[in-house]
Amino acid sequence: MTSRVLRMLPTAYLYALDVATAVLLVLVYLDFARLNHVPPWLGYPVAVLVGAPLALRRKRPLLTLGIVLTAQNVATITHITLEPYSATAFAMYMVASACSQRVAVGALAAALGSAWVVVLFSEEWPESGGLCVFLALVVCAAWALGRTTRFRRSHEAREAAEASAKAVAEERMRIARELHDVVAHSLSLITVKAGVAAHVAPTQPEQAQEALEVIERASRGTLVEMRRLLGVLRSEDEEAELAPMPGMGDLPELVKRASLAGVDVSLSVSGELPDGLGLTVYRIVQESVTNVVKHAAPAACEVSIVVGDASVEVRVVDDGPGERVLAGRRGGHGLIGMRERVAVYGGTFSAGPLAGGGFAVRAEVPLS
Repeated sequence: MTSRVLRMLPTAYLYALDVATAVLLVLVYLDFARLNHVPPWLGYPVAVLVGAPLALRRKRPLLTLGIVLTAQNVATITHITLEPYSATAFAMYMVASACSQRVAVGALAAALGSAWVVVLFSEEWPESGGLCVFLALVVCAAWALGRTTRFRRSHEAREAAEASAKAVAEERMRIARELHDVVAHSLSLITVKAGVAAHVAPTQPEQAQEALEVIERASRGTLVEMRRLLGVLRSEDEEAELAPMPGMGDLPELVKRASLAGVDVSLSVSGELPDGLGLTVYRIVQESVTNVVKHAAPAACEVSIVVGDASVEVRVVDDGPGERVLAGRRGGHGLIGMRERVAVYGGTFSAGPLAGGGFAVRAEVPLS
């Protein structure tokens, strides 16, 4: 409610300005009529028609210009006043700023043409010539100011549209990365457990059944998260209720799923993080553990997250075959995605095989 009121304040101010200008011009033209001894039956209606329509110039700019211009032409012919069509200029500004170029140019030509004919018919030369030049300067200046305003608003609207399109594209890229992380992690787990189930089914049906249950839970969880992410792309409702993104509190469940795939993961977390950074840390750990499941299982993996005063450090170290893990990653996007996430916050990222075997991923992300 408050934001709506704030948005209405500039519009109300502009309408108030138009009303004040309309009242002022009506009073001025009434004075002109009295000073030049014009009959009230003529002077009063002309004064009202010169000024009053300007109060609605933002609603009906062309109609306002037509009425005001006609009234000022009558005022010139009847010698109420010879002022240089200031009311017409005031109406012309709105036509130039609100209408298309063809309409604006046509309105300018019609206004100048009719005013010049009236002035030249009503006054002696050279007074009429000087007045024509003066009113042309006034009306053309208002027209040029209106066109400039229109061009500026059009440019600002294009910039806003481009910024909005860029924001949408960036959000879609973020969602694509989220989908990659979700699908890669779950499919890796499903692939490993499916292989286990196929291998032990003839001799150990209990373990095969356990593997199938893990596959079912992983696939259901993946489908839920995929529907939520894809729903963001399809939804046009800003009030749509969305499930919260994963964060630090979801790491134990992630570790549990990896353990079911044959990777013994130990988790150590020190400190708390805001939601946005917590999601980044979660995805780094998820991608790192997923690669351990894909390329090093069965293996042991240690996940350490330390939140300091200025940054958070994430370390994921496994004891699998480091060279084989690195080779398996060369064609993928896991390391690239993690590096991009860290780069968003201006942090540092490194990953590679250890000298004594295994593979280590390290990321340090500033808190500010």
